Amino acid sequence: MLESVPEHILVAAVGLFGGVLLGLAARLGRFCTLGAIEDLLYGGSDTRIRMWGIAIGTAIIGSFGLMGAGIVEAGTTYYLSINWLPWASVIGGLMFGYGMALAGNCGYGAVARLGGGDLRSFVIVLVMGVSTYVVLSGPLAPLRGMLFPQSPVLPGDVPPGIAHATANWTGMSSTAIGLTIGLALLVLSVSSRAFAESPKSALWAGVVGIAIISGWAGTSWVANTGFEALPVVSHSFAAPLGESIMWWMIGSAQPISFAVGSVAGVWFGAFIGSLIKGHFRWEACEDPRELRRQIFGAALMGAGAVIALGCTVGQGISAFSMLAFSAPVTFLAIFAGAALGLRQLIVGFNPAE
Repeated sequence: MLESVPEHILVAAVGLFGGVLLGLAARLGRFCTLGAIEDLLYGGSDTRIRMWGIAIGTAIIGSFGLMGAGIVEAGTTYYLSINWLPWASVIGGLMFGYGMALAGNCGYGAVARLGGGDLRSFVIVLVMGVSTYVVLSGPLAPLRGMLFPQSPVLPGDVPPGIAHATANWTGMSSTAIGLTIGLALLVLSVSSRAFAESPKSALWAGVVGIAIISGWAGTSWVANTGFEALPVVSHSFAAPLGESIMWWMIGSAQPISFAVGSVAGVWFGAFIGSLIKGHFRWEACEDPRELRRQIFGAALMGAGAVIALGCTVGQGISAFSMLAFSAPVTFLAIFAGAALGLRQLIVGFNPAE
């Protein structure tokens, strides 16, 4: 297959496949970060936050299964190849979470809502994508590099992950530790009467985990069997939004990537899901104050995601699937930032949608 299909096309197809699953999960399974936090804090329901636990547990089991089988090498994944900066996870996560509350969605959720005809989300996607690149490689990149310097893990060093550090301390297998943690999280998350009465939510959460696993497996296979120096990645929706915008503008000079396929897949999956549910409708912003809040929130999300090295999906599931040190800290910081933003909106402004 590699002889007849360019490798960058293959990884884009891998991203498209997983992205479609994520888009369907958002529309048919109501898989949403901000929605899960709102339900937990103000709706009296923990079902959707448990869905995140199921998705993470499934992704951990699959990812460490791939590493145990020798399909994925920990050192080739971005989250385990960069030394962890705790303050970057905290500051970036807080910025992202607060911005998510103001915007009313994260990057992944915005693409999914765009697939349902929400043009307000189109603004969020554009602003977040541009903001990401302003901080990643634009005029604010030198300041980011000075405040949050990144350094690669040196050969022979222990990858900055929970399972690998524990294995180094105890002499146990990192694969066994990862599988145990993933299984424990999965069992804890499914132990809810809501899932017993309506297993659909648990099913779609598992689909999200499978989407993350497919990214690691597919890009690893292409990297191991091909000749191009392509990265081993899975889904994230911060820098990939900016990368997708760039590709649509200069695609003739820039090869398509996993990120472009992933973003397009979420949009397409959400579009199909909205048609299945009969929810597709064009929506626009009629309140300038709301639009201002969404633009500011999207800009904060883009900057925060670059600092924290990921978003709700990038750190919250993909990095978590590798049990990177950064993942739980960033996820908790995002939760705290979102809780603060929601509280401010409820007390001082109109409630977030």
